[in-house]
Amino acid sequence: MTLALLALHLLLVGVLLPRRLAGSPRLQARPALGAAVWLALMASFGTGLLLAAHHLLAPLGHEPAGLVGLLPHLEPAVAPHAHDWWAPAAAGGAVAAVTAVLAARAARARRRHRETLDLVATRDRARRLLVLEDPRPAVYCLPGRRARVVATRGAVELLDERGLAAAVAHEYGHLRGRHHLVLLAADTFALLLGRLPLARLGRAEVALLLEMAADDAALARVTPGELAGALCALATAGAGPGPGPASLAAASTGVLARVQRLARTPAPPTPAYRLAALAAPLLPYLLACAPHP
Repeated sequence: MTLALLALHLLLVGVLLPRRLAGSPRLQARPALGAAVWLALMASFGTGLLLAAHHLLAPLGHEPAGLVGLLPHLEPAVAPHAHDWWAPAAAGGAVAAVTAVLAARAARARRRHRETLDLVATRDRARRLLVLEDPRPAVYCLPGRRARVVATRGAVELLDERGLAAAVAHEYGHLRGRHHLVLLAADTFALLLGRLPLARLGRAEVALLLEMAADDAALARVTPGELAGALCALATAGAGPGPGPASLAAASTGVLARVQRLARTPAPPTPAYRLAALAAPLLPYLLACAPHP
């Protein structure tokens, strides 16, 4: 019974819900909450998968019951033996290893690019950015301990002062929100389970929602029209230089959807979305505690 409930949960969270939530205007209305919902679904799927593996691999006569081993008053069951958890522990170690590898790779790319910028870029203190002498227009940030916001000479010449201020404010929104860490979690899940709809759609949705969250941060300094104009100008002018996935660029993701969002006021998400972000990671444990018939 427990295994059937967990399998149903994996189908719902891994396949059905992602297809329904992708592109949701309600999540886009509160993009930080939207990204949290997607990460909560990923955590819920991962937890459910580990618990299902635990139930499948447990020795006969020692079927685990999720939290039952810790909370025996919920159900009279035999507490799982320590050696029952070798497979979930190994899976958790693999997730941690993949995350560490991705984080180290991105950190190396940012460090190399930052060292190059320190040699060739010019600091513009009034605009709070580094100007890179390159004719291709681009505005991006390098997150991390020694964060940088960079604009190429092409972007400085392409955008007027308000447009450039909008793009720079967007990048500082990324830095203040530490969006690179959120994206790292989604990248790890996508690398491990890339064929799963939750992984494929979730990675793209988290990236788009983080861009929208940075757009919202920029609106504290500029108008929606100024930000939309800067995004369109950068997107249509072509991509400039950057350290690839180690950076977050103003016009690299979902520009059309973001401009359309700036032109309207989508309905805010209902409280159910906030509940989902909080409760989804715990749901597999509750299912594992379900009483057996």
